[in-house]
Amino acid sequence: MDFKIAVIKGDGIGHEIIDETIKILNKIGKKYGHNFKYTEALAGGAAIDKTGTALPEETLNICRGTDALLFGAVGGPKWDNLPGRDRPEQGLLKLRKELGLYANLRPAVMFDELRRSCPLRGDIVEGGLDILIIRELTGGIYFGKKYTESDKAEDTMEYSRHEIERIAHIGFQTAQKRKGILTSVDKANVLETSRLWRKTFEEISPGYPDVTLNHMYVDNAAMQLVYNPKQFDVIATENMFGDILSDEAAMITGSIGLLPSAALGNNYGMYEPIHGSAPDIAGQGKANPIAAILSSAMMLKYSFNLPEEAENIENAVKKALAKGCRTSDIAMKNEKVSTTEEMGDIIALSL
Repeated sequence: MDFKIAVIKGDGIGHEIIDETIKILNKIGKKYGHNFKYTEALAGGAAIDKTGTALPEETLNICRGTDALLFGAVGGPKWDNLPGRDRPEQGLLKLRKELGLYANLRPAVMFDELRRSCPLRGDIVEGGLDILIIRELTGGIYFGKKYTESDKAEDTMEYSRHEIERIAHIGFQTAQKRKGILTSVDKANVLETSRLWRKTFEEISPGYPDVTLNHMYVDNAAMQLVYNPKQFDVIATENMFGDILSDEAAMITGSIGLLPSAALGNNYGMYEPIHGSAPDIAGQGKANPIAAILSSAMMLKYSFNLPEEAENIENAVKKALAKGCRTSDIAMKNEKVSTTEEMGDIIALSL
């Protein structure tokens, strides 16, 4: 089968990790008889440098003409002094908005091979962790009205019932396929948007009698992720809360360099690691490509309906870790450290 993939490597380590991901996809294609056709496009700082904008119209057109988008990372200190509306990250936000990618799926799985890398006590994570965070992606304070003057700034959080409903349905449907537990995270004791969020989830809940719905304030959720993470199965929350909680969940699994994500909506998907561009290690072969590689597995599963191929990649990552292959972010003292390319090679050999 033929599949068209838009590729945005972005800034910093984006190029290194996406190159390794394409290496893995090409081997999967050869093994299963698929043809992955890649079209590269610009976004973020690289796009600013070349075109003057973080998201050129040409990039949007390329994405709209493909089946899915594989994304690296954007941003870096080179562009930190630009006005907020002109920063590289705005290209990513606009990309999500323009492509209608409203649901962000962020799995947080702790591999048994990396239990020692988890900062939590062994008894807390005994038996491993498997949490899925569903983050609303195109609403909330990141996309609300903004105002700035010399000594005052304002950001507005807004949500409509429709935006909340579609995330709620994804949350309930996903929980049905897992352990049947959905935790809706909000700040309903303070925020009007959170009260609407909670009310909407409660109204939808009777349609999913096989799912247990829990509510939790975001500050408590942040604490519980450290205190008792195994209580969670599926977490659904709004944009900013999801951004913060998913990074916290990433770290308790061992490294933010391990976790993938999928942004879904309107029959299209964007797949990216949840870590940033890490400009301090760019070009040094230190970046961990696993999150990007696992993001490509999510692409095979959600956009291309190739679950066997996706599982092959996931198992190859586990095999590489079982062999002791470690990049610097997950290596313990005295363990041999592999480069970005070496990690990609070992995973490819494990397919």
